[in-house]
Amino acid sequence: MELNKVKIDKDGGVLFITINRPEAMNAIDQETWCEIGEAIKYFDRTDDFIVAILTGAGNRSFCAGADLKAISRGESIIPTSEAKNWGFAGIVNNYTNKPIIAAVNGFALGGGTEIALACDIVIASENATFGLPEVKRGIIAGAGGLLRLPRQIPLKIASELIFTGDNFSADSAAEWGLVNHVVPHGKLHDKAFEVAQKIANNAPVSVKASKDILHKGLDVPLDHPQTAWDINDQYVDIVMDSEDSVEGPRAFAEKRQPIWQGK
Repeated sequence: MELNKVKIDKDGGVLFITINRPEAMNAIDQETWCEIGEAIKYFDRTDDFIVAILTGAGNRSFCAGADLKAISRGESIIPTSEAKNWGFAGIVNNYTNKPIIAAVNGFALGGGTEIALACDIVIASENATFGLPEVKRGIIAGAGGLLRLPRQIPLKIASELIFTGDNFSADSAAEWGLVNHVVPHGKLHDKAFEVAQKIANNAPVSVKASKDILHKGLDVPLDHPQTAWDINDQYVDIVMDSEDSVEGPRAFAEKRQPIWQGK
């Protein structure tokens, strides 16, 4: 896979996806949109990886959102190919049942915050800044920010942030539950990889089924009708019929590390 504005690296069961436009604050143009989406599709279909870390190149910016300079030149950042259906930056509507960790290394404004919201876990540098400033520019946070932020932090706080367009710090994001860990800037990579390795050590079948249940069950009722339980039971059956469900207890009893087959 040939990529120009996105870089991928591998370490064990972890795939690193880096938005590699530091000169443009890692803003999203059409090519970057497509390449992030392609990297996620590669991650999704490749059995070697169970977790990905998404970050931005350089020390200043995770992602500054849409590339406004490209837009000002009359360029569209929206692909005309299938990549359009993946949503902004190739990720916000590009579901995978493998976890993605956002390692937010600086500014994550507008679309940058929306990318973080689309990830499963967020680890932030103490220098990170979030925000949905679109209302200040006469536009709208249409890449999932208005849908996901109120689901991930308290409604009243989300309302104020959305209507004012104010930025907020990594510490505030952690206080509200949007960020899992805030770490010194130089420790961001290490912390993200630490969490990723914990996930990568687990049974792939179990991790993927757990994410599917989590997301499919979020907004459906638990009882009367018991739609969420139907989703849960469907995936429980899949996992308990897998080879990994036999290997895990056996490895525990034999006091050794499990050898996962991912099936």
